[in-house]
Amino acid sequence: MNPRHSFNDWQELSQQLKVPEHAFIDGKAYHSVSGNTFAAISPRDGQVLAHISACDHQDTDVAVQSARNAFEAGVWSQLPAKQRKRLMLAWADLLEQHADELALLESLEMGMTISDSSQMNIPGAIDCIRWFAELADKQYDEIAPTAPNALTRIHRVPVGVVAAVVPWNYPVMIACWKAAPALAMGNSVILKPAEQSSLATIRMVELAYQAGIPAGVLNVLTGLGEQAGKALGLHMDVDALAFTGSTRVGGLYMQYAGQSNLKRVSLECGGKTPNIVLADCPDLDKAAAAVVLGAFGNSGQICNAGSRLIVERSVHQPLMEKVRALTGKLVVGDPLDPATEMACLVDRNHSQRVVQYIEQGEKEGAQLLAGGQHQADSCFVQPTIFDQVNAEMSIAREEIFGPVLSVIPVDDVDQAISVANSTIYGLGSAVWTNNMKLMERVAREVKAGVIWVNCHDHGDISSPVGGFKQSGFGRDKSIHALDKYVEYKTVWVDLSD
Repeated sequence: MNPRHSFNDWQELSQQLKVPEHAFIDGKAYHSVSGNTFAAISPRDGQVLAHISACDHQDTDVAVQSARNAFEAGVWSQLPAKQRKRLMLAWADLLEQHADELALLESLEMGMTISDSSQMNIPGAIDCIRWFAELADKQYDEIAPTAPNALTRIHRVPVGVVAAVVPWNYPVMIACWKAAPALAMGNSVILKPAEQSSLATIRMVELAYQAGIPAGVLNVLTGLGEQAGKALGLHMDVDALAFTGSTRVGGLYMQYAGQSNLKRVSLECGGKTPNIVLADCPDLDKAAAAVVLGAFGNSGQICNAGSRLIVERSVHQPLMEKVRALTGKLVVGDPLDPATEMACLVDRNHSQRVVQYIEQGEKEGAQLLAGGQHQADSCFVQPTIFDQVNAEMSIAREEIFGPVLSVIPVDDVDQAISVANSTIYGLGSAVWTNNMKLMERVAREVKAGVIWVNCHDHGDISSPVGGFKQSGFGRDKSIHALDKYVEYKTVWVDLSD
């Protein structure tokens, strides 16, 4: 990755880019049985980047069989952990060598700024693979504290065939959050990328095989969610399914598991993160900067985007002056321009959905402070701020997944906690305070998987991510992610005479 690339450099590199078009199954490019394809369209300019294989249930059977064959043959599942670690590290090295290519594919296909992709997301994905690779040979089994006349061993064993259904907003990084721990523990993995963001995932898997990961161990099944994704959820030979995406689709995967083989399901679903600024906030400038980044980073297309600003009335006005000023300075532009701070949304359908929420916010009586504009027939929506929002409005309750900030003034910390908990979601939350007792109270009483104090959306690969309530269950990142991809086998040995 070269942070010194200019706008012209990235444009020139994009013209030289080789764009993959096919699924990747059993170690090679795979053409769907039906021959059907779907278009990968760049939200940047409407350009068709590729026509990608549209896999369906027939192709899902092929992918699952490939993964099952590899698992049962033991080419990965029975490989010594040190060798799995070595191959995963070699994969990470190859990804690093091709980092500019991966960043371009991600930015062109889903509209993420090239700065975020090249300097944060691709490096984060590589770091994730290396971190879990290093964990692979450092996991110990257990001996239970039984009486002397028995020996009880507790073994971690791979669950088998893992399907990972990943979203379009961070396609490479979230794919690695799921694939890396699953592979580290010896599973075979089928990645199902969102149809809006398949290209970088295909290339990533191609590079895995170049690094020496055996055929069938890591596959990418491209296609529409209602076809390939549903087929994975219903498949009788998928042992575990990890999903990141909307709460609605997460519910469908739980149904699919019940209708098929009761496969293990882990979900990281929607969010409506409250950013709580209390009257004794230690630094309003820092808070304002975090509010703007939290609401408008990646055009608001983040599960734990700080889309609700809950602020005590005594600091409401000074904070909003700072937030409005910083929002007005955001550079909205071409995703390939390194100067761009906020680019386009992923596609026109999603852009229209976000616009409808903005229109609904105005109808419900929220005060439009900034933005609200959008370019007709494009994927660009201006960063939008609504003030004087109440907790009953749709823009305060529902996940918009776009650059829309809802500001909810409150009287005190009691009301702040009540409002924070007033949605079906519980993914993340932030609180800004100098008072340790208030901080501890908010951290204890707000129902969310992650609580940030005097910051927003901080963390690294060692800290788990996941939700409460309808934001799902199970954790990505950290050592706790391994639990989703192993079974615990107890071996009781009778030593009595």
